[in-house]
Amino acid sequence: MADFEIKDLRASVEGKEILKGVTLGINKGEVHAVMGPNGSGKSTLSYALMGHPGYKIDGGEVLFKGQNVLGLEPDVRARLGIFLAFQYPVVVPGISMTNFLRTAINAQRGYDGKDKSKQVSPKEFRSMLKGELEVLHMDDSFLPRYINDGFSGGEKKRAEILQMAMLKPEIAILDETDSGLDIDSIKFVAEAVNRMRGPNLGVLIITHYTRILEFIKPDFVHVLVDGRFVLSGGSEVADRLETTGYSEWMEADEPAVLAKEEVS
Repeated sequence: MADFEIKDLRASVEGKEILKGVTLGINKGEVHAVMGPNGSGKSTLSYALMGHPGYKIDGGEVLFKGQNVLGLEPDVRARLGIFLAFQYPVVVPGISMTNFLRTAINAQRGYDGKDKSKQVSPKEFRSMLKGELEVLHMDDSFLPRYINDGFSGGEKKRAEILQMAMLKPEIAILDETDSGLDIDSIKFVAEAVNRMRGPNLGVLIITHYTRILEFIKPDFVHVLVDGRFVLSGGSEVADRLETTGYSEWMEADEPAVLAKEEVS
């Protein structure tokens, strides 16, 4: 069994079936990319995995650390080590980035306001922030600003990856983090993700285009069409999609596995 196991996941929104049986295993140390056309269910997959209340789970399991997380609240999933970077980060007026990040880290460590040993110290917090801000080409002026308030599209996405870097999840889901970004911002985000890449982190990149995969090389690529995986393989799948698009898989009934020799 993989470290993070999605088994026959089915989900709907407002009575409409979107995910129709998604199965995928992600191990720490691996980077998986899920690609698909608009409306294929990519964002539904990310929200269902994180527990968005607007998405109804119709069946299946998501197993992580010996339990089915589908019955857990989003904050419990986050404390277990699951992280979601939103495609459309929300503005949160009145809460600064500094306070949000410090509170999130304390919550992850189980700090209840009493046991000081679990609290992140100001010195430790500043040290953690410094290196991550440099990688993402963000300066200290971001920290007192309210979360995403007045941020550009690139700043919002970099702020999401900053949260990921600070929280150090075990499973990170990046929902179209590249959408709306210029090439420099994509490079900054990719550099930060690649810096975190390693044996303690499994990554699921959800994307529409192959552009970000030029900078974050996936181990596996899965094509999602109409709520089902229709093709899985290595990074060569993304190369094939760049040439052929999604049209050849739109009518597929069964998932396929693409061998490297099929690309040439």
